[in-house]
Amino acid sequence: MSPTIRERCEGIKERVARAALRSGRDPSEIRLVAAVKSVPVGRILEAVEAGVEMLGENYVQEAQRLREQIEKPVQWHMIGHLQSNKARQAVRLFDVIETVDREKIVKELQRSAHLEGKRLEVLVQVDLAGEVTKSGAKADQVLELIESVKACENLRCAGLMTLPPVFDDPEGARPVFSGLRELRDRLQPLVPSGVELKELSMGMSGDFEVAVEEGASLVRIGTALFGARNP
Repeated sequence: MSPTIRERCEGIKERVARAALRSGRDPSEIRLVAAVKSVPVGRILEAVEAGVEMLGENYVQEAQRLREQIEKPVQWHMIGHLQSNKARQAVRLFDVIETVDREKIVKELQRSAHLEGKRLEVLVQVDLAGEVTKSGAKADQVLELIESVKACENLRCAGLMTLPPVFDDPEGARPVFSGLRELRDRLQPLVPSGVELKELSMGMSGDFEVAVEEGASLVRIGTALFGARNP
């Protein structure tokens, strides 16, 4: 008999706690973002009932559909690549945009957030592996992007996010995770006054324990929580 969503959630939290303690961290510093792409609504609601407080969706149109069916008080994170023509809709639907990676999207989010009268939290997505199939700003572009966000009265930069390559061994992702932490530590003294790069969103089902050991504050978990998606 396969484990329930609640049992999976508790198991993930236990693994997070052990990884945090191994690296001398307080487990309460790490929070779970349930990655809900292609997950049936019923299973998402089970996760929320089990204590999940953050839901991450890759697509604006799917978030619209889910929000019409899920009325629970959760925080919605955009964790997929955001097209600039979807910025207005994304601002309406999400509380946090984790995938800000270019100046154009900063401007579109500010314009839309201003029109909506909303203050939006964002993370800058960083490409540390140089994968052509992945989005993300280069390391030397991140400070400029943070400064652009700081100049926007309706946006607040709360940290950084990254997507490493997929490795059979999760240890393969460790240099990417440590690289994001080291980049954050280098940038923190240089960013505009009032900007605290508190959040590091990194780690998914196959490598989140390594990410926690390297400083993740947000882990984006799909398969480990919900099981394999249907094709």
